[in-house]
Amino acid sequence: MTPVQVRDNRLTAAATRTLAGAARLRVTTVYTSVLVGVSFTLTALGPHARHAAVSRMSTNLHNLSHGRISTLVGSAFVDGGNVWVWLPGLVCLLALGELMWRSRGLIVAFAVGHIGATLIVAAGLAAALAAGWLPMSIARASDVGVSYGAVCVLGGLTSSIPSRWRPVWIGWWIGIAVAVAIGGDFTAVGHLLALMLGIWLSFKLPTTTMHWTPTRLALLTVAVAFGDFVLVGSFVAAPLAGMMGVLIAILASRVSMNRTARSQAA
Repeated sequence: MTPVQVRDNRLTAAATRTLAGAARLRVTTVYTSVLVGVSFTLTALGPHARHAAVSRMSTNLHNLSHGRISTLVGSAFVDGGNVWVWLPGLVCLLALGELMWRSRGLIVAFAVGHIGATLIVAAGLAAALAAGWLPMSIARASDVGVSYGAVCVLGGLTSSIPSRWRPVWIGWWIGIAVAVAIGGDFTAVGHLLALMLGIWLSFKLPTTTMHWTPTRLALLTVAVAFGDFVLVGSFVAAPLAGMMGVLIAILASRVSMNRTARSQAA
């Protein structure tokens, strides 16, 4: 076999592996491709077009109260800009979710987080406005992007984490999300809700056996960095909050194990 034939065979094999991977991750591939396409189009059309799209697709109280239910879907395809900064992390996170639940499961997890957290936050904001606790301007606040769905997928990875590390995983993310939500805005509260929905959903969705190969560990590493980027923002005390959450989760796990052991002994 000539060197040219060897090179061609390697290229063919690489292309075959790429196509096979894309077929397994078709939801991740299609969704991120649409995100890139929409972002590129809005950038090309200029700031005014992006502002109009964000305003039209925001899942705020003004749009929802006027029956614009389509924003519950459309808002997941419009970003506030800088898509290239966070897109690699999102791709890794969604890819892990799709490997774990397959395509249908990923859609369910993302939709539960994106739509579920949005509606719960909207109900809370409506109640706060009715009580006079918030200014009316909050009803028109911009609220688009992938973060609620992505955080739910992050929480949904919980059941794939080895059981001995699961309290650390849960405690870290909940500790950070709670601390940020206490001092943050309604988006931070939405992130906490989406995370809790994801953790709950992780034990409900049928999953495939997750073997933590080096590739999947690399995906998890990038996904964790992305989750930290989404949840933490500029909150400097996040590591301390995460560690507090870990300690509480470990203590709660040990108390639960001791109670279970005593009940079985009895």
